[in-house]
Amino acid sequence: MSSTADFGTRRAARIRRVLGVAAAASVGLSLAACGGSSARGGGGGKADGSATVTIGIASDPGTLSPTAALAGTAILMIGYAYDRLIHISNDGKLSPGVAEKWTATTTSATFTIRAGVTCQDGTPLTAADVAAEYNYIADPKNASPLLGVVVPATAKATADTAARTVSVTTQVPAPFIVEMTQLLPLVCQKNLADPAALAKTTNASGPYQLTQAVPGDHYTYTKRAGYSWGPGGATDADMPTTVIFKVVANPSTAANMLLSGQLNIAQINGPDTQRLDGARVGKKSTLTPFGFITFNEAAGHDTADPAVRKALVEALDLKQIGSVATGGTGQPATTIGEVAPSPCTGDSVTGNLPAHDPAQAAADLTAAGWTKGGGGWTKDGKQLTVTQLHSSQLGPDAAASYELAAKQWTDFGVKVQDKAVDATTTVTTLASGGYDVSWIPVSVPLPDQLARFYDGPTPPNGTNFGAIANPDYTSLSKQAMAVAGKAGCPLWQQADTALVKRVDVVPIVDSLIGWYGKGVSYDVDGSGPIPSSLRAGS
Repeated sequence: MSSTADFGTRRAARIRRVLGVAAAASVGLSLAACGGSSARGGGGGKADGSATVTIGIASDPGTLSPTAALAGTAILMIGYAYDRLIHISNDGKLSPGVAEKWTATTTSATFTIRAGVTCQDGTPLTAADVAAEYNYIADPKNASPLLGVVVPATAKATADTAARTVSVTTQVPAPFIVEMTQLLPLVCQKNLADPAALAKTTNASGPYQLTQAVPGDHYTYTKRAGYSWGPGGATDADMPTTVIFKVVANPSTAANMLLSGQLNIAQINGPDTQRLDGARVGKKSTLTPFGFITFNEAAGHDTADPAVRKALVEALDLKQIGSVATGGTGQPATTIGEVAPSPCTGDSVTGNLPAHDPAQAAADLTAAGWTKGGGGWTKDGKQLTVTQLHSSQLGPDAAASYELAAKQWTDFGVKVQDKAVDATTTVTTLASGGYDVSWIPVSVPLPDQLARFYDGPTPPNGTNFGAIANPDYTSLSKQAMAVAGKAGCPLWQQADTALVKRVDVVPIVDSLIGWYGKGVSYDVDGSGPIPSSLRAGS
């Protein structure tokens, strides 16, 4: 039998993979990317439930196996084929999905599965199917990357078929045991015998089934008749008959295809947005953390000293850096990484970061024993030096923001060394500790999922990459873990605020990710256009 220590090591490895996915996808959407508002994406007209909607995607999704996929594009597409137990709106409110009701504590939950839900082959989706999927993902031998993300660690599930209930228990507290299910794609039990077989096909519980897969080019989804268990009671009545996901890697090409009508929806960022905005193409925007600093506080790093961290932040014009990073289109960050749809929507950032004040920064360093000379700030014969770690894949605006930060620190008297990483080296570099300042954000929908990054064991035994040891955060997050669901949000906000005030994390700006649409109306959530909201010809 596996020991608790063995489980912790496996979980740490899994979360490193999750972070790698998030970092790689931060140009577009990650697992827990961001929320937006409900608005129209096109012009007037009548909805056409027999039409085709074509959605542009920047890359091939890879595997579409619902228990194995974590790439942002795959999660978007899986949402068209597989339904969820519950849904969370962008304001944090929960609504029924396949589960018509539920109860929960921090270590248990019971879901009542609505009658009449089927997979695409007509097989009923039962409580036994849902319990089997929980247990499949929770079994470490299956190596599902969803463990700890959508299914709690140490989860066990049982089913009462007659009562249509699924009971889930955990040994380790999971305060958002219900909210986690927003990204649990529901499959019929027989598919768990060979889930890899669903990599390029479906046996779906959602409104669409995959009918054609041409990797690298397009994926065609066809509406299922009789779908009636969508969010808010949504049915298939007015949804388009066909949804095609078209791989279009070049954003300029995608913009051209939107303007010409070859695409109905696409995620477009960068300079092409100016053309689309000028042509009055409809747009929905989602938010994702973009400008975001964490420090390496391990022994031997100058940034272990709170006075140094505070001075480094005071030396930066965060507003200017955030504007450069997002091309002037971003919004001030309000969370330390929780993104919509999330049950916790409070502001833990505004008013809690040190203000831009180089004079105060100099005073703080002087009080901490540093001396300013011709070569910059020194202490005990050592010059204050920071190695800043950042992604090499986020485009020219992001690169310019890192250069601006380096210039402001250099002008202040800090020696700056630059270290750029790509998606394949981000996690290993963070785990190695070979940096002082990181610009790599972590984004998740639930605040307890951030605790592993900002508290607890450091690599190789955990994922607290910055070796943060904030006693207030530790105490408050422990209290919050004992409160189920949204009721714990005030405690989580206090915990997050403790990290910001101590300058352990510095959220600067959120980037607006634009989903442009023409000839279609739609709503968006953290994954992208919501399938039940699509209306062609409107």
